[in-house]
Amino acid sequence: MQSVAEALARLKELADSPTVATLAAAFDAAGYEISLVGGPVRDAFLGRETNDLDFTTDATPDEILAVVKPIAETHWDIGRAFGTIGALIHGHTVEITTYRADVYDGSSRKPEVAFGTSLVDDLERRDFTVNALALRLPRLELVDPSGGVEDLIARVLRTPSKPEVSFGDDPLRMMRAARFSSQLGFEVEAATLAAMSALAPEIDRISAERVRDELSKLLTTAAPRHGIRLLVDSGIAARVLPEIPALKLEIDEHHHHKDVYEHSLTVLDQAIDYEVSRGNLESPDLVVRLAALLHDIGKPATRRLEPGGAVSFHHHDMVGAKLAKKRLRALRFDNDTINAVSRLIELHLRFFGYTDAAWTDSAVRRYVRDAGDQLERLHILTRADVTTRNRRKADRLGFAYDDLEERIAKLAEEEEIAAVRPELDGQQIMAALGIRPGPVVGEAYKFLLDVRLDEGLIGPDAARERLLAWWAARAPAS
Repeated sequence: MQSVAEALARLKELADSPTVATLAAAFDAAGYEISLVGGPVRDAFLGRETNDLDFTTDATPDEILAVVKPIAETHWDIGRAFGTIGALIHGHTVEITTYRADVYDGSSRKPEVAFGTSLVDDLERRDFTVNALALRLPRLELVDPSGGVEDLIARVLRTPSKPEVSFGDDPLRMMRAARFSSQLGFEVEAATLAAMSALAPEIDRISAERVRDELSKLLTTAAPRHGIRLLVDSGIAARVLPEIPALKLEIDEHHHHKDVYEHSLTVLDQAIDYEVSRGNLESPDLVVRLAALLHDIGKPATRRLEPGGAVSFHHHDMVGAKLAKKRLRALRFDNDTINAVSRLIELHLRFFGYTDAAWTDSAVRRYVRDAGDQLERLHILTRADVTTRNRRKADRLGFAYDDLEERIAKLAEEEEIAAVRPELDGQQIMAALGIRPGPVVGEAYKFLLDVRLDEGLIGPDAARERLLAWWAARAPAS
């Protein structure tokens, strides 16, 4: 937390930047109010870097456009219905929004937008006091009608109005509370937290797309665990991602197994650490984090209490992959994300046979081929899935996976296994067998692919001989 003097110095530096100064001067000359608002002001007090430049004004969208056009390199009005105009000024993206007063009718999934005329009223309708801060431009007046600076100092999330009113207006704010608690490391104030639990069913009014976007923002914070706990403990997760609270399996006094819910949160933490430390993915990586959080959601449906106190979860990988696909579709995630996450969950147990017996080169090739373009994410998920407190067991699994990655790298260098294909293509198969296009070409292709995976490169001539032998052996059955 910066001192107030340090925060004001940062804000003055920001206000003096070419982008902000140009915009402020243009609106002032046109006779309109304009203020820097929300995140940039909050982050100045927290000493956080911000790339967002959000402004609010009493000008209408048409009036905003009239002011912005002469000073912007380009502009867009995709958010015009909500009062927002975007622009590129001196190479920086800005968003300018007319003072607003969103009102929900209590059943609609979308807010009814009403434009306002007062900065203070606009701030008081925002989600949390720490985001209800504004810097009037160009005169650099800090506006804080609801005690946001005090809450920043206390590291507390609180709504400007009564939480029942705020969350009733927009229930998605309850999920934002979880996100900001993780993003900023703040605690949710007691009355606000109680309102989240009481109003959890209201989240059903929010569209799947908005829930998806907020969940994604939470998961891509540096440390999402606390926010996920808030969603689970408040009952909101039971309505938007019920598979996670379901991981809190009832513990039978005669059967012992690790806490699947806590294990999943730890896997998420560790996956984020690997994602960052390995540096092979653009971080934050939403697919890795979704897969880590959801990787064991098949366990509740597959749990079996075995004789002797053991607990089994046979095929929870396959069941979990199907459940993840169903849930992510319901949340309107894109197909690439759905397919990647479900594939990772399906494959996340594959490695654990590696420590039981040495894998052949064929098994390593198949591991790489089955992972496809998700191989790095599978490396991360598999390593993160080791949460045992037994240091010797953890080291054994870690060393084994180091060995597997070394073998993958060696085979990749020798054989380009990331793009394993048969040594004859479809045209060559048809020419060798004297056949036309049809299902049998696919069968032949699969046969040659198995040869390639099992034996590596044998050369086109040898591959052709193996194909002809396969063809002769199956001919009587044709």
